[in-house]
Amino acid sequence: MSAATAAPAAGVRTDARISPRAHLRHTGALVRRNLLWIRQDPESMFDAVLFPVVFTLLFVYVFGGSIGQSLGGGQDAYVQYIVPGLMAMMGMNMAQGVGTGFNQDFNTGVMDRFRSLPIGRGSVLFAKISVEMVRMLIATVILMVVGVLVGFDITDWPGLFAAVGLSAVFGSALMWVFLTLGVVMKNAQSVQAMGFLVLMPLQFGSSIFAPPQSMPGWLQNFTEYNPLSALADSARGLMVGGPVAHDLWMVLAWSVGITAVMAPVAIHKFRTKT
Repeated sequence: MSAATAAPAAGVRTDARISPRAHLRHTGALVRRNLLWIRQDPESMFDAVLFPVVFTLLFVYVFGGSIGQSLGGGQDAYVQYIVPGLMAMMGMNMAQGVGTGFNQDFNTGVMDRFRSLPIGRGSVLFAKISVEMVRMLIATVILMVVGVLVGFDITDWPGLFAAVGLSAVFGSALMWVFLTLGVVMKNAQSVQAMGFLVLMPLQFGSSIFAPPQSMPGWLQNFTEYNPLSALADSARGLMVGGPVAHDLWMVLAWSVGITAVMAPVAIHKFRTKT
């Protein structure tokens, strides 16, 4: 048996011997490593900082007048509509970033070094997700600051925090999908291309940017089952008022389902990648 094929099996046995307490310790050390890397490379935060600013200003001032009129209130009404919707996008866009970063770590040999150490294999992935959650929260704070500056009215602070938590839950589920892509795709450009093909239809075929009532019937059927629509609508209900229960349970069901399917796949692919 070659060393390349023996390494994954050894990794599984090593992982099985590590206690849950050791897994937590390893995850904490890797989280610190990833945060220090961001500190040394602040340009890696540009997407988390600039994305909420650019998208908020773009949609509010380019589409706010026309779409706001269909909502019955002009640009001010569209601000109340779009800001919770953009919050639903935070997790998805940060999830794509974790996939490209993970792939780059493989191609530069960092992951080979991690897999040669007696650490839990799942700790590497959980650390990646934890740091991306921090980046997502930073992006969400910037989004809310920009939203308030353009006229968003925060009337329900508990609802705001609940919406942020719901976006984080769904975003963490999507990160398992992109971690898997980061392992199986050959390079970061392939991960970005695949993410673009998946994310664009989901984002624009949802209720994030515009109410689905103005869409063709077939597209309305798609948006009805789109988890991003459920996330955006539940965030609006929590932050500005409206029905929440149905969309909330849909988001939680999607999050649990995606995590249950993709987390074991991502960990298995990471353990067995040669």
